[in-house]
Amino acid sequence: MSRRNAEGGSAATTGAVFGELLKHFREAAGLTQEGLAKEIPCDRSHVARVEAGTRVPQDTFAKKCDEVLDTGGVLLRLWGRIDWYPQVEHPDWFRRRAEMDAVAAELHEYQEQVIPGLLQTEDYARALLSQTASGDEVEERVRARLSRQQRFLADDGPLYVAVLDESCLRQVIGSPDVMRDQCAHLLKVGQRPNIRIQVVPAACIGVVRPTTSMSLITLPGGERWVYSESLSRGHFNNDPDIYALHNRTYDVLRADALSAPKSAAWIGETMERYGHDGQDRPQYGDLDQEQLQRQRRRQLPGNGDLDQEQLQRGKRRRLHRSSPRFPRRRPRPRQQNP
Repeated sequence: MSRRNAEGGSAATTGAVFGELLKHFREAAGLTQEGLAKEIPCDRSHVARVEAGTRVPQDTFAKKCDEVLDTGGVLLRLWGRIDWYPQVEHPDWFRRRAEMDAVAAELHEYQEQVIPGLLQTEDYARALLSQTASGDEVEERVRARLSRQQRFLADDGPLYVAVLDESCLRQVIGSPDVMRDQCAHLLKVGQRPNIRIQVVPAACIGVVRPTTSMSLITLPGGERWVYSESLSRGHFNNDPDIYALHNRTYDVLRADALSAPKSAAWIGETMERYGHDGQDRPQYGDLDQEQLQRQRRRQLPGNGDLDQEQLQRGKRRRLHRSSPRFPRRRPRPRQQNP
């Protein structure tokens, strides 16, 4: 998936050229890598890797560097002409799905346990893939995963709707810092006109969730596919009846999920629970069962009546404790004749 320049030709630049140009502008501005990182803001290691050509920056990074270094927009224009993911290799079992993503007209997904690949940050993807691979294989798979995202993150990207079970954000992948950055990434990409992210909290009762994560893919010609995964294997089905069945389940689930704005607020609150300092604070999903039951009761119809009833019971208890107490006369035991 090579990027094209404004004249329609193939991109001829590389990430290393971007890194060299960034370094030139940074040094001309009299900033160290750490100094530029503070202005972005980001980690110094991120700036170092971009300059070395070993990390793919986001367009927002290029734009912010242009502003800080006063380049007149050179870096952002160059970023848009670079083929950041040349010759990536997808696992054999996943290659067919990647080819569909490259041409899909619409994509609707439901995901549980982990963030969908199209929404993962680089650090999240690396931490996740490191659980089953190591070394160069991890880096190649990370590059391949991120390469799939570019089409959906483009200004004219296809419609992409992702419904996330709460478990996607509750399960810590990598570290609290990785999860916090992942939440921030969801908030950012969720603002794009072609992307909608909705969350289904565990406390939502009566919600019928699919039995597994799944994708509903619409190709340009109108052909529709259902895609799901098992361990190291992808499953495809284009039977119209099967698609209709899963599409109906998905539509109902999406209607029961939080709206996109409410989901963004929920993700923001979850992000804050991971803490600014990287300390793992109590998570939404770690609430004890009593708290969870209280949340569910609040969602029941007439929850205001329930709260009033609890309040009245509390008042009655306090009145009972504060009321005057009088000694009660107890009958004396009868004396039996000897």
